[in-house]
Amino acid sequence: MNITIVCAGKIKEAYLREGIAEFTKRLRPYAKLEVKEIQEERMKDSPSAAEKREVLDREGERLLKLVPEGSYLYVLDVYGTELSSEELSAELDTLALGGKSHITFLIGGAFGLAEAVRQAADKRLSFSRMTFTHQMVRLLLVEQIYRAFKISRGEKYHW
Repeated sequence: MNITIVCAGKIKEAYLREGIAEFTKRLRPYAKLEVKEIQEERMKDSPSAAEKREVLDREGERLLKLVPEGSYLYVLDVYGTELSSEELSAELDTLALGGKSHITFLIGGAFGLAEAVRQAADKRLSFSRMTFTHQMVRLLLVEQIYRAFKISRGEKYHW
């Protein structure tokens, strides 16, 4: 299976880069993972609603251009559906059995998501109603993708 993570911003903290690298390495026997990053849009202090929407729209347009054609698109969104690790694993299995060999996960920037990005999603996925940094979410996502493959194959992950 091919998995693409499309995201805004680079990972600045070494501990997050190291964690992402570790789970990316562990994922190699199960799937090919590619990360596509855009530079985050800048937003002035105290923007109006219209200014914020304009910035999100520009960022969203750039993010959506990186989504491979024909891939199944999960958009990580605080307002999306929460799944257990087992449910995510089952969904990925169902997609693969249905002929979807390319899955894309999209993570917005620090200011959120444009409505066009939400509308483009095949499924909106929430990790929690809590707010996490988009950089932290990338680590959580790679770990959950790895866990999903381990669950799917009946392999032990942790006891």
